[in-house]
Amino acid sequence: MSNQSNGSNVALITGANKGIGLEIARQLGRQGVTVLIGARDEGRGREAAGGLRSPGIDAYHVSLDVTDVATIAPLPALIERQFGRLDILVNNAGVASGWDLPTSATPLAMVREVFETNFFGVIAVTQALLPLLRKSPAGRVVNVSSGMGSLTGMSDPGYEFYGLNPLGYNASKTALNAFTVALANELKGTRIKVNSADPGWVRTDMGGANASHSVEEGADTPVWLATLPEDGPTGGFFNSRQRMSW
Repeated sequence: MSNQSNGSNVALITGANKGIGLEIARQLGRQGVTVLIGARDEGRGREAAGGLRSPGIDAYHVSLDVTDVATIAPLPALIERQFGRLDILVNNAGVASGWDLPTSATPLAMVREVFETNFFGVIAVTQALLPLLRKSPAGRVVNVSSGMGSLTGMSDPGYEFYGLNPLGYNASKTALNAFTVALANELKGTRIKVNSADPGWVRTDMGGANASHSVEEGADTPVWLATLPEDGPTGGFFNSRQRMSW
């Protein structure tokens, strides 16, 4: 790995070796952004980065397991040394389980496991990289959330996801939204913008083949938030580039 950013913006996307994360990297790369593919599996991460490079995107794999501090701690120094900067952090890595379990019978260990990736991992990665993002002329943090984390939506019998209640996943995305609000409030007055994105129901390994949105459609709002202009929003929750209710 060597510094190939040539002064272009640099983005780290977690969980980016497939699905929405890979498509976010592809769309950012097409805009001239140097993209760092955060992935636990080195082979899959390198393969994903290589696939992006073949059409001319500046892409690299970085080893990252958001639940393992040993892979998070070296990141800031590595990114600064190799690329000189970090402008965009997309917290995309996520897991889900317990889709068919009632809330009252969901094992606590299962909930904790989901939170480790979807919530605590996001905090750990963001806190580690925030000093680098503060140096950017236009730092952007995008937390890939879910409409199933919307308390307003999930309380409405007419909502498209009403009745889908995997406890760990839904609660972790609600908590992720709370982190978005808290961090955005802290960073008001700085050049950093922090937002949550609901990609919708997307045809991925998690979303399944019957989902209503393509990965291209799912990546659109996160990419938009990652490249907001100076007068763009912060501390919001967006689907299809439209603000949605918490």
